[in-house]
Amino acid sequence: MIGRKGKVLTAIVTGILAVSITGCGTTAANSAQAPGQKAGSGPVSLTEAGSTFVQPLLTKQVAKYQEENPNVKISVQGGGSGFGIAQLQKQLLDFGASDAFMSDADLAKAQGGKILELPIALGSVTISYNVPGLPQHIKISPDTLANIYLGKIANWDDPQIAKDNPGVKFPNLAIVPVHRAEGSGTTSIFTHYLASVSPEWASKVGKGISVNWPNPTGKVIGEKGNPGVAGAVKNTTGAIGYIELAYALENNIPYAYMHNKAGKWVLPSLEGAAADAAAFKIPEDMRVNIVNAPGDAAYPISGFSWALVYQKQTDKAKGEALVNFLKWDFTKGQAIAPSLQYVPLPDNLTQREIEMLKTITYNGQPLLK
Repeated sequence: MIGRKGKVLTAIVTGILAVSITGCGTTAANSAQAPGQKAGSGPVSLTEAGSTFVQPLLTKQVAKYQEENPNVKISVQGGGSGFGIAQLQKQLLDFGASDAFMSDADLAKAQGGKILELPIALGSVTISYNVPGLPQHIKISPDTLANIYLGKIANWDDPQIAKDNPGVKFPNLAIVPVHRAEGSGTTSIFTHYLASVSPEWASKVGKGISVNWPNPTGKVIGEKGNPGVAGAVKNTTGAIGYIELAYALENNIPYAYMHNKAGKWVLPSLEGAAADAAAFKIPEDMRVNIVNAPGDAAYPISGFSWALVYQKQTDKAKGEALVNFLKWDFTKGQAIAPSLQYVPLPDNLTQREIEMLKTITYNGQPLLK
């Protein structure tokens, strides 16, 4: 586990994001290209929204890219994967970001034609908690986690928790489960995991970017974004929640060992997420869930974030800026990932993605040179 606990995410957690702009790249009227100006030679503005899971990494990548390419301005707006998908479907964004790949039904609603889904990051979802007196890392088994969110385990001194943590003194304290309040790719990763380890969860609650959360105790909290869940866990005694690893580290929130499919207790890590991804064949359309992978090192609650992009662009300048940024992100931009506890995408995957970028067109002509 790489123990980086710097302040690189302060701007994210406090809501100060990249330069905010208006407009979208799928409507020609919003082009930043001046009359008579050669495509790509003038300032271009792009708007992204969606995943808060990948937002810390994407924000830092964008800042670095804008240093190298000052004529390109990219606004990273967050809002959750469900928001990003919905906005892109309506052609209100230049590109979206989601930690849940779009379903066939979602893709059919896209107003601008075919959408490409391109992995942009790989990371881990922590199970974080706020219980005074506990170690920085306790152990939470798959059954225990499912039963907490099903409302069947309501107190921290429950014997099911204690049996996996011999010698740890748990207080008589109510558990306060925290979940995402909006459509969320982090929720998709988390609920896909719960459905894979708990038949009861799979049949009663299911999986996806939004589910009907059980709340038999009346104590369950819903919050928006990874920052919202992180804040609720940090500020609520007895809370437990699921957040991307970078948010747990930035906020110094304790998080649990998870019992993986191979029977090993593992912490979220670069190595664990990479082992998860390596266990699965990535299909041609890039849509794959990688939770609960086999292997001793695999951390079981890991997932990709995808950039969502229309294959047919309606604005040449914006389209060129977009494909050039994504190519940079898939290559040079991956060097930033480890500093924020994301796994750099493997070269064989990014080369496939660059080939997909070559299919993005304006008026039938490829935009990537």
